[in-house]
Amino acid sequence: MYAIVEIAGQQFKVAKDQKVFVHRLAGEEGDSVSFDKVLLTGDGDNITLGAPAIEGALVDAKITRHLKGDKVIVFKKKRRKGYRVKNGHRQALTEISIEGISVNGKKATSAKKEAPKASKEETSNNDLNNNTVAELREMAKEKGVEGYSSMKKAELVAALS
Repeated sequence: MYAIVEIAGQQFKVAKDQKVFVHRLAGEEGDSVSFDKVLLTGDGDNITLGAPAIEGALVDAKITRHLKGDKVIVFKKKRRKGYRVKNGHRQALTEISIEGISVNGKKATSAKKEAPKASKEETSNNDLNNNTVAELREMAKEKGVEGYSSMKKAELVAALS
């Protein structure tokens, strides 16, 4: 099982027992941290995608150590001007080890609850939306709606409902 999680502003693909270097996190070595901004989880062919994050999903991790990254040299030069600047940078990093990925399906159940709440008006509009423009114009002609020949589909549905 794997997950794509946002940690300290960056996205990482993580799996259980994996070690990841991230930007410096607050906390001491040995502390447990959990990340709730899980964007995607995958387990074989079963993939769960969040919009933008999966509700109830957590990635548990443990801070292994704090360290500094390799030195990056930044050299700037403008030719024929005598301008040269050399700077170096070492990023502060934290090594974390992923202890577990847990997924709770709260998102899927909330989507199922919203479906039965559709009112009768929406269902009648959906029935009208399934018709073609020509069929809607015939219905408007039968009901005596004026100017039906120049109306668009959405206007016809609104006039008929």
